[in-house]
Parts: sequence; structure tokens; C-alpha cells
Amino acid sequence: MAKLTGGEVLVRTLLKEKVKKVFGIPGDQLYPFLDAIKRTEGIDFIMTRHEQAAAHAADAWARVTGEPGVCLGTVGPGAADLVPGVYVAYADSIPMLVLAAQNQSWRINPDHGSMQALDQYSLFAPITKWRATITHWKRIPSIIQWAYRMATSGRPGPVFVDIAVDVLYQKGDINDLEMPIVEPQHYRSLVPPIGDLELIKKAAKMLVEADFPLIHVGGGVLASNASKEVIELAEHLGIPVTTTLFARGVIPEDHDLCLLPGGYGAIAAQAEADVVLAVGTRFGDLDFWGKPPAWGEFGEQKVIQIDIDPAMIGLNRPIDLGIVGDAKLTLRALFQEVKKLRPEKQKIREKLIECKEAEEVWLSQFSEGATSDNKPIHPLRLIKEVYEFFPKDAIRVVDGGNTVMWAVYQNRVHYPRTYLWPSDSGHLGTGLPFAIGAKLALPERPVYLLTGDGAFMFNIQELETAARLKLPIVIIVANDKAYGMIKAGQKALYEERYIGVDFIDSRYDKIAEAMGCYGERIDDPNEIKHALQRAVDSKKPAVIDVLIDGSINLEPPDFETVASIWLEGVQLPTEEE
Repeated sequence: MAKLTGGEVLVRTLLKEKVKKVFGIPGDQLYPFLDAIKRTEGIDFIMTRHEQAAAHAADAWARVTGEPGVCLGTVGPGAADLVPGVYVAYADSIPMLVLAAQNQSWRINPDHGSMQALDQYSLFAPITKWRATITHWKRIPSIIQWAYRMATSGRPGPVFVDIAVDVLYQKGDINDLEMPIVEPQHYRSLVPPIGDLELIKKAAKMLVEADFPLIHVGGGVLASNASKEVIELAEHLGIPVTTTLFARGVIPEDHDLCLLPGGYGAIAAQAEADVVLAVGTRFGDLDFWGKPPAWGEFGEQKVIQIDIDPAMIGLNRPIDLGIVGDAKLTLRALFQEVKKLRPEKQKIREKLIECKEAEEVWLSQFSEGATSDNKPIHPLRLIKEVYEFFPKDAIRVVDGGNTVMWAVYQNRVHYPRTYLWPSDSGHLGTGLPFAIGAKLALPERPVYLLTGDGAFMFNIQELETAARLKLPIVIIVANDKAYGMIKAGQKALYEERYIGVDFIDSRYDKIAEAMGCYGERIDDPNEIKHALQRAVDSKKPAVIDVLIDGSINLEPPDFETVASIWLEGVQLPTEEE
């Protein structure tokens, strides 16, 4: 049998994990690995124009497929440039394998004086779930397998593997490997743990006996593909479902039981529920830490928390019942116990109807802007037109500050894994790489990006990647010629003493054309849908540069209400108010 290089062993190991794409930028140390990919069917190397974008694209692959993404950088600057993208994945608990080449195994110490020397293991320590360095050819399968075990088990997350360059060049007999290259089921459990049955029975009793229970779901529900289980439990009990911004789409946002995140209806329900079933969420800052007045007082409002990670139980607010287990399996068992106690399907609760009415009051304040014919274009009109143009199952990517907030008000999400936004980092520049990764993962699905002009410029070079790969994604740039959200804050707090927030009038449509994409600029709201159609018809990556009213961005609606709940605490407006 011919001997295999370390690069060939690495490729064979990744193939067993069903890896189809590796995102990154080539480097000298990576030659054996890249050549092995070139000579192997079933796995492709996707070159981006910045390693950060490679990590973001791998992240998006994982978000829409549920399978770990893979990204790659070479030694030193290549590895360092991966960091921003890996941080985003870590913040949102996205499974990802991060690979980086390293200097020779005998020269890894950065004090040696080697060019591009870097302690990459330590660099990735704060933003990865697990890390290792491969210093021998025989260890490649065992360490990669351990990396996948860590990335996918419990609370998922990115893992980092440093590979010495001489390891990639080394050759050996496949029978001499420390561990054989095997299918995942032969070295790790593919079935996650279910919660304790006695605790599940207690949770069922609490829900059935509650007057106004609520289900609040986070990213853990997406990770375990538990959307169906959430909906069937809610429908059986006739109770509302609220989501974190990250988990949008777990329940269709036009469903009778869904209350939109951050709205008056959702906050009222969260504050007034007597029992809250929190699944796959830790009550982060965008959930106001699970504290009053946006939530009920501890002792008055009972909380049942289900999470795969025991460290998340009771993290940010005290709970009454904690269940450690996979969301899907645990919810399925909980539903069975609920049906034993209450076999009949329940009607929608009266309080939920009141919360829906409060939500309509909240949404009504955005209706005028969404139908405005003014020039420059009102941001809400732009969001509304884009939402109505694309099918419900399109993958929508959002990027920016105010643009993301406007999208909450007008852009509904109907399916899980179709809404991509780095919710726990708020990282700008993820949009275009996210769209690229999503389109490569699901080429049959429409993919569009709604982005602010500030966020778009962080990774605009990836237009060349999209054009080279012939990916017909549609990018809509809400162009207010500023970092609008930051400018709004400077206006509110510092009497319009603006600093570092204004741009020149850049022609993003012309940049797109120069990179082989379709480009168009519009300033008429009645042209939005026509421009979107022309973009789709071009069958190219397309950029629609939309001139929006920057003055609107300086006073975003709901800013004071949400900020005061977050910082101080206020009473929600009544329907009359």
C-alpha cells in the first residue's frame, strides 16, 4: 500500500465527517493538504479574500445545515485573521472546526525567532471550546476525531487544531496511525442525552396547572432541531411562544401563538406569565437577563429551564426547576407527560389575546414608515418591500446596527435556520460571508442580505468570491452614508457632536460591477421591487445600493423604551397610551 502524507490523512479523516467544503486562504505550509483536496472527490477548497470571511462562511454553513463548518488559515497572520470570525461562532455556540498550519514541530516556540511565529494555541483559547496541536503524523485522525467530539457534544462551539507543517509532509502506512479513520458513530455517541424523567413529570405538572404559562426559546432549540416539538407543545396548551433574536424562525412569526421578540406583546407576556418554560437559552442581555420589569419577579414567576449545558442552568436568574438534556428529546418527553395530565387540546388563553393586541399597537407605529413614498427612502419601506419580494423560505441574512433593528419590525421569519445574524456578538461584516456560506450549503434556496453600508464595507472584498463562485445572492445595502446607530447615540447623548461616523458617498453598485457582479443604485421606493427583480434576473451576485433617509436612522423607534427597560426599568405602555 502506498504511503500517505499527513495532508492526505487529514482529507480522508474530514471525508469521514461528511465535510464538503473547507473555507480559507492558501499558504506555503498548507501545500500537502490543499493538493490532497485537489485530488479528492467530494471535498472542495473555497478560497475567500480574507480569513475572517472564511470563518464567517464556515459559521453560516453550520447555521443553515446543523453540521460543523470548517475553516483554514496558514501560520501566523493567516491564523490571526481567522480570530474575528471564530469569535462570532463562539459567542453563538456554533460548531466549527478551525484548522491552522504551524511552523515545524521542533520550531513552534515563538521565541525561536522564526518568521510568522505565533502562539496560536493560546491565541484561540478564549474563543474556542477546545484546542490541540498535532505534532506527529500518526495522531491526525485521533485529534480530529476528538475535535469533532468536542465541537458537537453538549453545548456546541468552535474547536481549534494547530498542525505543524512537517506533519502535513510526513508519510506513513495507514495501518500505523494511532487511531483508524472511521465513521463518526464508531467513536462518539450521535444521540444526545434526555432530561431526567422525574423532573420532566414535575415540569409537566407545573405547566398544566399554570394560569398563563409561556415558552421562551433560544439557540439551543435550533441546535437540536426542536422547532416541531416547541410548536406542538404550545399548540396543545394554547400558550404563547417568544424567542430570542437568535432563535427567530423556531416558530413561524405569523403563527397565532408567536409573539415577536422585543415587542410590547412579548415583553408583556414575559412579565405576566406565572410559569416560564425556558428552552436552550441563558437569558442574555438581549433578554434583559431574565430580570424584572421585562420578566416576573423570582418567587412570583416560576421558571423551568431546559438546557444541554448544566452550566447554563440558573445562570442569570434563579429558577424553580432545572433539567439538563437535549431540547428535542426532552421536549418530546415533556409533551407526552403533558398529554397524560391534560389530554385535550386547549384554547388560546385570554391573556395571550391581550398580548397580541399589545403587539398590534407596537407594530402600528411602524406602518406609516413602511408605506412611505418619501425620497430618500424610509428604511422601513425598504425592509417591507424586500420581505414581500422573496419567498418565505428564503434565507435572510442581516448585518449592521439600525438595519438589523428595522428588520425586526418588518421582516418576518417563518422557518428555522433561515435567519442569520450574530446575535451574541453583534459583529459587523458577517453579512456577505454569511450569505456566501449559506448559498454554498443550500444552493437551491434564495439567499439575500440586508446590510447597512458601514457593515458592508467590512468584507466588501468578498464580492469577488461570490462572483468567482457564481453565487446569485442578492445584497441590499441600506445606505445612509454613516454608522447610523452610533451617530444616533452621539446625537442623543452629546448634542450632535459627531465624530468618526460619516462616510463619503461611495458607489457600492459600481464596486459590484467592477468585481463581476450586477450593480444598481436606487432612490425611489417604487423602484425597489423592480430592482430586486432585475437583480434576480441577472443570475449574478447583485448589489442594490439603496439611498435611505439618514435622518430617520438618528431617531429609531422604540429606542428609549427598550434602553430604559435594559438600563433602568420602566412600565410598559397600555393599549390606550
